[in-house]
Amino acid sequence: MLRPPPCSRSRRPVAGRRRPPPAEARERAAASRAPRARATSPGGRGGGGEPGAARAYDLSERARAGEALFGANCAACHGPGAAGTDQGPTFIAGVYHPGHHADFAFVRAVSSGVPRHHWSFGDMPPVPGLAEDEVQQIICYVREVQRANGLFSEEAYLGAC
Repeated sequence: MLRPPPCSRSRRPVAGRRRPPPAEARERAAASRAPRARATSPGGRGGGGEPGAARAYDLSERARAGEALFGANCAACHGPGAAGTDQGPTFIAGVYHPGHHADFAFVRAVSSGVPRHHWSFGDMPPVPGLAEDEVQQIICYVREVQRANGLFSEEAYLGAC
């Protein structure tokens, strides 16, 4: 008996399995699952006071240094308090949990850039002019903001601090 070629067979879904949504739907779903920023006291440090910006207070000295560097080198795209903009993603999203994007992912992004892979913002170019310790200070700031906003609670993820 002749069988039809594989391309002409009907493509019925396997019971219990769904096809993954298109990339745009996945990106929207990931953004909707991002933790919301916590409200802080007016005297808090870290968020820049922008509406909707993630805020952190009681930052370590190293994270405060990283905050200044983040503001000068990263906030134009990633927003004040790492809350994201229309040019770059928030770092207060589950996809940037240190268990998924370890500190080295940030080091590599700064030194080499990153092709678009989780979001639809386009490729991130390298960020020239930052020393290794400055990158570590930025990572410390991002991790402390993530922790203050409930992305994680484990001390082990604050290695850059």
